[in-house]
Amino acid sequence: MSLRFLILNTDYPEFLDSLYSKHPGLEHAPFDEQMRARNESLFGVADFYSKSLAKLGHEAYDIHVNNEHMQKAWAREHGLKVASREGGPGRTALQLARRTAARTPARRLRALFRPVLRKLDNGGGWLYDTLTAQIAHYRPDVILNQDMFSISSRFLAEARQRVKLVAGQIASPLPRVQDMKVYDLVISSLPNFVEHFRGLGIPSELNRLAFDCRVLAHLPERRPDIAVSFIGSLSAAHARRISILERLCERLDIRIWGAGADSLPLGSRIRECYAGNAWGAEMYGILRRSKITLNTHIGIAGNFANNCRLFEATGAGALLVTDWKANLKEMFEPGREVVAYRNTEECVEQVEYYLANDVEREVIARAGSQRTLSEHTYDNRARELADILECYLKRGIRTCA
Repeated sequence: MSLRFLILNTDYPEFLDSLYSKHPGLEHAPFDEQMRARNESLFGVADFYSKSLAKLGHEAYDIHVNNEHMQKAWAREHGLKVASREGGPGRTALQLARRTAARTPARRLRALFRPVLRKLDNGGGWLYDTLTAQIAHYRPDVILNQDMFSISSRFLAEARQRVKLVAGQIASPLPRVQDMKVYDLVISSLPNFVEHFRGLGIPSELNRLAFDCRVLAHLPERRPDIAVSFIGSLSAAHARRISILERLCERLDIRIWGAGADSLPLGSRIRECYAGNAWGAEMYGILRRSKITLNTHIGIAGNFANNCRLFEATGAGALLVTDWKANLKEMFEPGREVVAYRNTEECVEQVEYYLANDVEREVIARAGSQRTLSEHTYDNRARELADILECYLKRGIRTCA
């Protein structure tokens, strides 16, 4: 069965600022040119899903809903009149929320986003007008919403009447401000989320994150000159992560990239090791240059291993030192393909040991990379995802488990 996908997502405003500052005049370029620059940045999942789905014979189109420049370019090219004022209310609201979210505990995210979503629902204007026109233009069988927090469930309820299936994809704090019943299916890389949605009576299936092998073509030969790296958020929702990093900064030569460092206490040792943000290709380059890279999960993951860094780090060739989780062994063999720790001191000890033992470190790093490049790829994940969706569409039942 050949399907037509419309994949919806949003971008961090900080990333958008960085993208357009690196490409002066890009905001005036045609939609396709802006999309090409966005995908070549390698930020987030870029075009990893759409390209992999296309290899399987499907049609898949990416829409970055809150990218005002790109969306308005599409609207102009398709004869749709939109507000000409830059920085309109939809993007301004999302920008404010995204920037604040980097410093906001997960338990407070609902309160933060509620007024934003209400504003988009009631006054999003050009944003949802453009998205409505795109749905009419591309005529998708499946809408795959990869930002269930920001994109209005009220809007999707209306769009649901014009497509065969509306699917959501999530592995971030649950968006309680949204009506989850609008989704025919929820995809998650977290087993506990799958069970959560099924408990609500919403069909849900597991589909893990991955690595896109095309990234390697953008990376130099591996010559690691960074001893230990960490790339990720440093918000109040990541208290355990911050505690571990503080300890590592006391003991080791570690460099840290990510959002939220400005919210740390002035005496934080992390500030001394902080090197700024790293988006997309720059992030992969840092991982490529790292002997060891550290990973810790946010609390919502519970006892389950699940984040992009598992696959980004191993795919790029670094030794991944990650927190132990019950299902980690389903993806990697601890001690042979990655290194796992259970507490802060064990983390420090593991990092110190593998920094001092080059041969063992490189053997594990290579094994982890080989596992990712053979098994944990977006080509494989897209095949699994397409099989799941085809099952739901063909059988017309509430589960294909």
